[in-house]
Amino acid sequence: MKLISFNVNGVRATVKKGLLDTIRGLDADIYCFQETKATEAQVAEALAELKGYHVHANSADRAGYSGTAILSKEEPVRVDMGIGIAEHDTEGRVITATFKDHIVVCAYVPNSGEGLRRLDYRQQWDDALRTYLSKLASGKRPVIFTGDLNVAHQPIDIARPKDNYNKTAGYTQVEIDGMTKLLDAGFTDTFRHFHPEAVKYSWWSFRMQARARNVGWRIDYVLVSKGFEQKVKDAFILNEVMGSDHCPVGITW
Repeated sequence: MKLISFNVNGVRATVKKGLLDTIRGLDADIYCFQETKATEAQVAEALAELKGYHVHANSADRAGYSGTAILSKEEPVRVDMGIGIAEHDTEGRVITATFKDHIVVCAYVPNSGEGLRRLDYRQQWDDALRTYLSKLASGKRPVIFTGDLNVAHQPIDIARPKDNYNKTAGYTQVEIDGMTKLLDAGFTDTFRHFHPEAVKYSWWSFRMQARARNVGWRIDYVLVSKGFEQKVKDAFILNEVMGSDHCPVGITW
């Protein structure tokens, strides 16, 4: 099995840049998209030419903002939108697909914003999401949690750690601690599990030719609940795939 997660930065725009060819070429069993910036109907329309996948999407109340989607060859047993808390579920940031043998949670975690104006909310979000994931993981099915988590967890995950620490959204101690608490709750960062010293990024600013210079951040992850990391065969970051300011990440098992 192969799962790939990709912040597409607008699914309709990325389709015009070759997303369908990318999906066909990578031939994953499950795709998790973030920042679709589209309604459920618009996601379905953008992907209408894609055959062989069941498409489920969650959209924000605000048009053209946020949004998540899961594409899968196998039809899920059930699909849930959000985490069941009204104040956190207006932006279409979480979609959960329960399959026969596992649960996949796709998330687009809130950015703390310019001037860290949403940092307090981000902390509340992290706590609520961790509770949600821990409850899912307490069941019989293993949980795969993936998406744009908007945090560089360690200095190795960001090109310029000293310049950004406690100054830039995505690399504050509050956000780092939120990620640490999630890992301590029993989840494994699959990429670091297989590649503990690899310097690889999944997001680059559009400014200053950051991607060409590889001045990036690793903020896209695939985490798995306790025990399932033993079944994972590999974790990867596909830097060569274009079309967004992010690149796909994934696992095989």
